[in-house]
Amino acid sequence: MTLAGTALAACGTSSAGTGPVTLNYYLYPDTSGATQAAINNCTAQSHGAYKISYQQLPAASDGQRQQLVRRLAAHDGSMDILGLDVTWEPEFAQAGWIVPWTGTNKAQAVAGTLKPALQTATWKGQLVAVPANTNTQLLWYRSDLVPTPPTTWAQMIADAEQLAKEGKPHYIEIQGAQYEGATVWFNTMVASAGGSVLNATATAPTLGAPAVKALSIMKQLADSPAADPSLSVQMENQNRLQMEAGKAAFELNYPFVYPGMKSDNPKLFKVFKWAPYPQVIPGVPAKVTIGGIDLAVSAYSTHKNLAFQAALCLRDAQNQLIGATVGGVPPTIASLYTNPKLFPDYPMHAAILASLANASVRPQTPFYQVVSIDISHLISPPSGISPTGTEQSLVGQINNALASKGLVP
Repeated sequence: MTLAGTALAACGTSSAGTGPVTLNYYLYPDTSGATQAAINNCTAQSHGAYKISYQQLPAASDGQRQQLVRRLAAHDGSMDILGLDVTWEPEFAQAGWIVPWTGTNKAQAVAGTLKPALQTATWKGQLVAVPANTNTQLLWYRSDLVPTPPTTWAQMIADAEQLAKEGKPHYIEIQGAQYEGATVWFNTMVASAGGSVLNATATAPTLGAPAVKALSIMKQLADSPAADPSLSVQMENQNRLQMEAGKAAFELNYPFVYPGMKSDNPKLFKVFKWAPYPQVIPGVPAKVTIGGIDLAVSAYSTHKNLAFQAALCLRDAQNQLIGATVGGVPPTIASLYTNPKLFPDYPMHAAILASLANASVRPQTPFYQVVSIDISHLISPPSGISPTGTEQSLVGQINNALASKGLVP
């Protein structure tokens, strides 16, 4: 394993007596240069206390988690700062692999950070990581086809069906494939209907009527001419490409689609607009499921105090602004959304902030991987949903997952 050898070699050369301590930072591969810029900034600002070594994890999320889990289970002392997907914190904290944030470190992490982002980094009342970036979906639409964007799912489907009757582009692009994106769609719909997938203690599913409502809308879309024929295999990038190809009127997706449209189809870009995610209950703002990365300190790091300092630096306002404008990942520090330096790359900054402030998080449980697989398998293809029956199946499968009787990824 080349990566393991690199990490261990770096750790082996770390010594306070011979120079700066080397802190190994494990994170997804970032080709934008934003992560390396933050690393360079923090290494310089440490004034010789430490240097950060970027250990790139595999490109796929599952591969990232597997590599971290294997190393942590082996009590790998070369691990210092860990970039965690927002669904991994309960699993890692429950296993004792990461250490809680307390005292001054916690105060600095919490100050000015969006509350839903902090929720992703909290387990059993303890802050176990610090939010580094986040993400949320908006409604993207063509203003030449729909001058006034719909505010509800019912309005959006009706608008799309009318466009279909007129022979115009009318698809609603969303993630319907059997993967994490479908789970996110379902979670957003359930939360927007006033419900949740799990109870507050993550010991049982609490689906019920809100889940039936969510499933009914998903089924309605799947059975409508508003649905892309490829709905059951579509992910975020396919949604983007269909919109850019002029085949869709609406798209539920992340802000990365904005620069994509700007560069790939300048003509359509002129009518490519954004609006809040459609409401499930009229008059009640949607609670969109957020994504992102949180930074945790490994329980096996031999330089925990420096690792906390470095993690705070890596996600400070200066570096989150770089992450947003260079790396394309929205910040978790609320004040950055009023920073004019963000505006050129995020003209939709106000809409993103409003969505983040009212966001939902994915079900928080150490068994999230199994719960998510169960959900995505039962709701994809969306055309196969039977609202009441699917809700009952979900309850059974999630109960099995929480009891460690489910599929192990």
